[in-house]
Amino acid sequence: MPQVMEFKLPDLGEGLTEAEIVRWLVAVGDVVAIDQPVVEVETAKAMVEVPCPYGGVVTARFGEEGQELPVGAPLITVAVGAEALPEAPAAEAEGSGNVPRPLIGYGTDHSRPARRRRVRPVTAEVSAPTAAPVPVPVPVPVPVPAAAPAAAGPAGPVPVISPLVRKLAKDHGVDLRALRGSGPEGLILRADVEAALSALRAPEPVAAPAASVAQGERIPLKGVRGAVAEKLSRSRREIPDATCWVDADATELMAARAAMNAAGGPKISVLALLARICTAALARYPELNSTVDLEAKEIVRLPAVHLGFAAQTERGLMVPVVRDAQSRNPESLSAEFARLTELARAGKLTPADLTGGTFTLNNYGVFGVDGSTPIINHPEAAMLGVGRIIPKPWVHGGELAVRQVVQLSLTFDHRVCDGGTAGGFLRYVADCVESPAVLLRSL
Repeated sequence: MPQVMEFKLPDLGEGLTEAEIVRWLVAVGDVVAIDQPVVEVETAKAMVEVPCPYGGVVTARFGEEGQELPVGAPLITVAVGAEALPEAPAAEAEGSGNVPRPLIGYGTDHSRPARRRRVRPVTAEVSAPTAAPVPVPVPVPVPVPAAAPAAAGPAGPVPVISPLVRKLAKDHGVDLRALRGSGPEGLILRADVEAALSALRAPEPVAAPAASVAQGERIPLKGVRGAVAEKLSRSRREIPDATCWVDADATELMAARAAMNAAGGPKISVLALLARICTAALARYPELNSTVDLEAKEIVRLPAVHLGFAAQTERGLMVPVVRDAQSRNPESLSAEFARLTELARAGKLTPADLTGGTFTLNNYGVFGVDGSTPIINHPEAAMLGVGRIIPKPWVHGGELAVRQVVQLSLTFDHRVCDGGTAGGFLRYVADCVESPAVLLRSL
C-alpha cells in the first residue's frame, strides 16, 4: 500500500513566516519527482519555486492561488511507494529524506529535469499486492486542518476550519455566524468571505444618498508592499533621522564617464561612479556605515560596505544589495548593478539578494525629480539620494556658465554621528562629483 506523505510549507528563512501562492506547478494526479518544484510562492522579499522532497503521485493540494499560507501549513500530499507509480521505477517513489530547511537552497538535486506526468483519473484506485483496492481521496482544495474547534456563537458552532478564513473575516469585520458556507456540510470557505466582502463594497442605490456609505478601494498591505510599509514605519519609529543636502556641478564627472566609455571595454554607469565615490567617502567617515544595537546600547561599525540601491519594478520598490562594494572598481560595480536590476525586473531576486545592506544609494533622478528626503533603510544608518543631472546656470571660474548640476541629499541617523560628520561626508561626495581627481587622490 502506498504511503501518503504530507509536504508542508518549509521555513522560508530571513525571518519570513508566510508566503502567498502565486501559481501551482502540479495538479492532483500528477507524478512528481524528488525535489521537483510544485508551487511558486511570493514572500515579502522574493518570488521562488518550492521543491517537494518526495516523489510519487500528488493526492491533494492545499490552498488556492492568491491565498497566503503560514510556514508549516500543508502544501500537498504525495502517495509514495512503488504501488503509487505503476509506470515509474521504485527508486523514484521515495523521498529525499531532507528535513525542510530555509526555502532558498532547499532541496537536494536541482540538476535533474522536472518530471510531470498524468496518470489515471484522480478517482482511480491504488492497488497493493497483498490488500484489497484502496481508494485514494483527492479533494481540491482541502482545507488545512485546525487544532482548535470551530468557534461558537449565539446561533451555534460556526463551520470554519481554515485559520486563514477566520483571519480574513476578522480583518475585514465579517461576521462568520451570518454566512452560509458553500463547502461540504456548510463549511465556510475563503470564497464565501470574499463574496460577503464584495456585497459590503457594493454601492448603495442612488435614490438613498443619506444612507449610502462611500467605499474606497482596499488594497491589502502584503507581500513586497507590506514589507516596505513595515520597514519604513519601523525606520520612522526608531531612527531619529536628519537630512542635509547640497548642489554639485557634475560636469566633470559626466565628462570623465564619457571618456572612460569612449576608451572601449565595459560601459560604466553613472550609478557605478557614484557608488565608487560613496565607498571612498565611507572609508573616511565610517560612522555612517554602521548600525545601532538598541539592546546592547552600542553603535556597531561595520567592516564591509554592502551597498543597497533602489530599483523600481512592477512588483514595487526593491533594494538589491551589492556585496563588498568597497573592493569593486567601476566596471565591477556597473556589471553587478546591471545583473541585480535584471533579476529585480524579472522577479527572480532571492531574499539573500535583498538583505544585509549597510548603506543605500537612491538615484531618484531617474524619475525626473531634483530632490528628496530619503527614509533610512532600517537598520542602516544613512542613505544618499541623487537627483537628476540637468543643465543649470552655474558660476564656474568666476563666470556664469551652463553646467550639469545635481542635488545630493544625505539622510542620517543622528545617534551614530552629529551634523559635522554628516556634512563632511556629503561635502566629500560633492567634491568628488565636481572634481573626480579628488577621488583618484584618495585611492
